[in-house]
Amino acid sequence: MTEDIKVPTMAEMLAEGKQPEVLFWVGCAGSFDDRAKKITKAFVKILNRANISFAVLGTEESCTGDPAKRAGNEFLFQMQAMMNIEVLNAYEAKKIVTACPHCFNTLKNEYPELGGKYEVVHHTQYLKSLLDEGRLTIEGGQFKGKRITFHDPCYLGRANNIYEAPRDLIRKLDAELVEMKRSRTNGLCCGAGGAQMFKEPEPGFKDINVERTEEALSLEPKIIAAGCPFCNTMLTDGVKSKEKESDVKVMDVAELIANAQDL
Repeated sequence: MTEDIKVPTMAEMLAEGKQPEVLFWVGCAGSFDDRAKKITKAFVKILNRANISFAVLGTEESCTGDPAKRAGNEFLFQMQAMMNIEVLNAYEAKKIVTACPHCFNTLKNEYPELGGKYEVVHHTQYLKSLLDEGRLTIEGGQFKGKRITFHDPCYLGRANNIYEAPRDLIRKLDAELVEMKRSRTNGLCCGAGGAQMFKEPEPGFKDINVERTEEALSLEPKIIAAGCPFCNTMLTDGVKSKEKESDVKVMDVAELIANAQDL
């Protein structure tokens, strides 16, 4: 992290006898992937600007176990989950926000039966709630009038029925939101879920991320907006394969808000 953004850990908060309003679950992509780190920074800048009391687990955070579970290794998943639950329960975490729909889905839907019961929200939901409460203001800035299409992440949309929060945020930027043919409940997967992110696709006539990118590019958007670091990678690769990276950007919703306000 750069010097200009402050990111307290739960351990530091506890040492000061404080309990943050939210625990920001960064996730493996947001911690280690260079592209996804930019999403993490953008979200943290927004939290700081809105004066939100938050903390991260830092080195105490481990993978939620989503890739292991989706790849069929239930034993490894439960080991990873139990470690995280012990840490979260020790800190008495109540509300968790994360920018990764895979972490979101796992923490929200898989952890309760293992003893990890928390209020879990996706970062687009959280930003929308801050907006509704008047704790965050969004200006169109550089995105005013720009054509933006939003790709629904599988674990945000179909798995958890969250479609409107990211779209509401994009509309607040005074952008022109254009919908792909396959969107919302009929959205098309980017191809990264189910641990597919970490392997080459099976032979076929076209990679699924290229199919999805073509659908987005047919709308001639300036920006393809995403709400998931995996989707971001797959769509970025798709845009590169079409040699359109100088014309079309792939950005997370948090980056749109942070950049619009020049945070």
